[in-house]
Amino acid sequence: MPERLKQIEAWLQYDAEFATADIRPASVDASFRRYFRVRTRDDSYIVMDAPPDKEDMQPFLTIDTLFLDIGLNVPRVLRADIERGFYLLSDLGDEHYLRALNADTAQRLYGDALGALLVIQAQGPQAGELPAYDKPMLLREMALFRDWLVGTHLGISLNTEQSAMLERSFDLLAEAALAQPQVCVHRDYHSRNLMVTPRHNPGILDFQDAVIGPLTYDLVSLLRDCYIAWPREQVKHWALGYRELALQSGVLRNDLADEAQFLQWFDWMGVQRHLKAAGIFARLYRRDGKPGYLADIPRTLGYVVEVAAQYPELTDLGKLAAEVIEALPQAAPVKVG
Repeated sequence: MPERLKQIEAWLQYDAEFATADIRPASVDASFRRYFRVRTRDDSYIVMDAPPDKEDMQPFLTIDTLFLDIGLNVPRVLRADIERGFYLLSDLGDEHYLRALNADTAQRLYGDALGALLVIQAQGPQAGELPAYDKPMLLREMALFRDWLVGTHLGISLNTEQSAMLERSFDLLAEAALAQPQVCVHRDYHSRNLMVTPRHNPGILDFQDAVIGPLTYDLVSLLRDCYIAWPREQVKHWALGYRELALQSGVLRNDLADEAQFLQWFDWMGVQRHLKAAGIFARLYRRDGKPGYLADIPRTLGYVVEVAAQYPELTDLGKLAAEVIEALPQAAPVKVG
């Protein structure tokens, strides 16, 4: 890291504007990317350090352009050294949604985020322009729960019956996801990737993994966030409000999903995502040495327990998720509803 920082400083100083710039760490994320905030006399910028042997930045660059073209507030790439993996970006600030959300701000902030999501789905890339969120991908993601959290992290050996139940559940959830209208999916649309901005809120980050996939994926990422939980009825109200927006925009046809069907899509999509996320959090610790996400596993799996209790087809999956929560070291009580 010190050597990379020295290289970044030298790269910036080719431009006299940055000769005396103040460069400080801004944030890290779950990938190999690192971010630095660069302050000059007149402005603030972000340098993204994405080592080319670790990060393929072409998807980021492509989707950044696509999202800018439809009016979304995403970082602008001002300068790039692709060979070394240095990118100078416009700065969307340092206040993410997670820090700003509370009972007084939630209605306004989520309203802005849902409006931006509608733009992504109604005007964003179409089928063929991005990879498809297909069944193999959906199944691979859910398998992270079994392989990394249950197996590697907790050392739990599933019996034959439990393994078969998981396979059936994964298949059900994948088929339900594929039955939905397929739209542009940000794929990580939550409170740590949305920035509070004074104009054109929200600023949107971490979109490089976008795909064409299920209508409710980003919606459930936002409203059943792994990092902050809201009362069940409030989440239902927001979800159905978004359904109305989707109908008005033509993203969703009324004959495809009444309220009950839409809520089932939303619920089951959340189970798929939360199984994946819990597995990723365990993998970040076990493989990458990043323990910071372990505390979010109980909340994340708590959603699975809550939703599975409402659907007979998922009852056994919910029981297993509850057992996994109990097996977590020093697991605290979880309330998500």
